[in-house]
Amino acid sequence: MATQHSRSAARIMMAPAVILLLGWMLVPLIMTLVFSFKKYLPLRGGDLGWVGFENYVRFVSSSAFWPSVLATLTIVGGVLVITLVLGVVLAILLNQPMWGQGVVRILVIAPFFVMPTVSALVWKNMFLDPTNGLFAHLWRFFGAEPVSWLSEASLSSIVLIVSWQWLPFATLILLTAIQSLDSEQLEAAEMDGAPPLKRFAFITLPHLSRAITIVLLIQTIFLLAIFAEIFVTTGGAFGTRTLTYLIFQRVLESQNVGLGSAGGVYAIILANIVAIFLMRIVGKNLDA
Repeated sequence: MATQHSRSAARIMMAPAVILLLGWMLVPLIMTLVFSFKKYLPLRGGDLGWVGFENYVRFVSSSAFWPSVLATLTIVGGVLVITLVLGVVLAILLNQPMWGQGVVRILVIAPFFVMPTVSALVWKNMFLDPTNGLFAHLWRFFGAEPVSWLSEASLSSIVLIVSWQWLPFATLILLTAIQSLDSEQLEAAEMDGAPPLKRFAFITLPHLSRAITIVLLIQTIFLLAIFAEIFVTTGGAFGTRTLTYLIFQRVLESQNVGLGSAGGVYAIILANIVAIFLMRIVGKNLDA
């Protein structure tokens, strides 16, 4: 049983790490809040003083704000649906005995270790290029006119690229969960005459609920901040400007740090709203 002395010693030893972590999180947040109430133009006069909530009003009243929020939620929702559905399918397939199972699993997981900038360049030049891309050659082979994916189906292309990156993560988590499933339950259901779909719906899928919740929460946190794929492929054009990319444009391209900081606060609010929504809808599975 821990004594008062041992508890105090534990707190003292943990204090440096806790202080460092709090500083790492709080200092940028406080600086963002401070700059959001100021008119700060680094190349056009520097600090021009306090402006109150003017930056917040300008940012939210901008014609680009709500389309950027919609684009962000569309990308997040599309990627989550694709990665969860295909992740479950791939996890079930990879759990079956096959020749070269280890190699196949490594190849499936490999895309997750490719940097976002590199994967975006690969997709842009090797697959989606309307002249020399793989999809363009396939379209010509079947007698169809190649599609300029990044301009005609830009949002779908971004969802495809990001889904390719995050599908291995979802597959790995779900595969680990499937491997922990007691095979005796499936064998008993099979002996009772339950068809494969019912075995999946009533045994496998409920067992995966916790893993699906974890995938949802972790992917959502990272997908709300998606930037590199948009910067490399479309540059925020053709309806692909997310809230993160809009903040980038306000801070670096327009050189308005105060306006970009206000956008950062809105991004924090959006992330918390989505997180609360997910926790209320699916977070209860963590306690199951």
